Amino acid sequence: MELVNVLHMNAGDRECSYANTSALQKYVILKSAKVLEDTIEDYGTNGFSECFKLADLGCSSGPNTFLFVAKTLANVHKACAKKNLKAPDEFQVFLNDLPNNDFNTVFKMTPSFYSKLENDKALGRTLKCFVCGVPGSFYTRLFPRKSLNLVHSSYGLHWLSQVPENLLDNNKGNIYITKASPPGVYEAYFNQYKQDLTTFLRMRSEEIIPDGRVVLTILGRRASDPASKDCCYLYELLAMSLHDLVAEGSLHEEDISSFNLPIYTPSPDELKTIVESESSFCVDILETFEVKWDMRDEDEIIKSGDSSGKFMAKTARAVMEPLLASHFGNSFMDQIFERFDKHVNEHLSRGEKGSYFNILVSLRRK
Repeated sequence: MELVNVLHMNAGDRECSYANTSALQKYVILKSAKVLEDTIEDYGTNGFSECFKLADLGCSSGPNTFLFVAKTLANVHKACAKKNLKAPDEFQVFLNDLPNNDFNTVFKMTPSFYSKLENDKALGRTLKCFVCGVPGSFYTRLFPRKSLNLVHSSYGLHWLSQVPENLLDNNKGNIYITKASPPGVYEAYFNQYKQDLTTFLRMRSEEIIPDGRVVLTILGRRASDPASKDCCYLYELLAMSLHDLVAEGSLHEEDISSFNLPIYTPSPDELKTIVESESSFCVDILETFEVKWDMRDEDEIIKSGDSSGKFMAKTARAVMEPLLASHFGNSFMDQIFERFDKHVNEHLSRGEKGSYFNILVSLRRK
């Protein structure tokens, strides 16, 4: 399975498209906003260049795509006003994702984004902003040397460049790290993550100017145990949903045993150790925060009418469907996520809590 061809969010504007079911991701971006603001203010201590160049890696599509961009432009102007600095005359924005990302939706949104900038009185002047799409894996070089001021990625770096090797015989019946997985499974996942994150940092170190910044929000885990519930249980519920179809005769056990998620959720210590080992960046800020699986407030729940299970099934489907469909086939998607909805509701009805553990880090290029 070539991940570069199948790893993308659901395109378009149907009910389970990423554009319509990315409220969680928006919530996380907003929770990370203060660190982004502090990073830009610190970066601007000695002033900004005439053209400020920023890249969002793993931009996906839909309403969240330009949220980081808008906040960055506002933060730069806020920092300049606070320190009586000259603001950049121009901004160059690079929106990156894998080639099968729904860039058509992204490009259709640019006129609306430009219009909002023109009408934003808070910026105080006419602002020139140039947006372009950059297809490709962020585990490769994407930009010329020393060309970027700021790099951002939210919920992108838990995705691996490939499924770790040698898992098929060791992780039977599972789709990720579980308590039942032998130690070799964790080692394979961690080694792949270490290799990928080191590559990511090395690529960015060539593309970012000295003292340039990187702000990352990563799905991680609180515990040192790689099979802890705070990072793995949702994937176990997904595996249960697949096993339901085996019990019903729709799938075969070997279908599951031959599938492993290309995901790794690091601990803060693992992340920091890899950054320090690669040595191109300093860790300026490292924070963690948790977000409930169902982060909607009461009004949002009433308005949508969706249970927590259904809400999470839609969210997971928007992200996971292309990957699952490439292995199990399109015809099983409704069945898989109907059962996932049921398992989530059963889990929460027992009084179990569910949350995403997030690592938020701001790095400075040495």
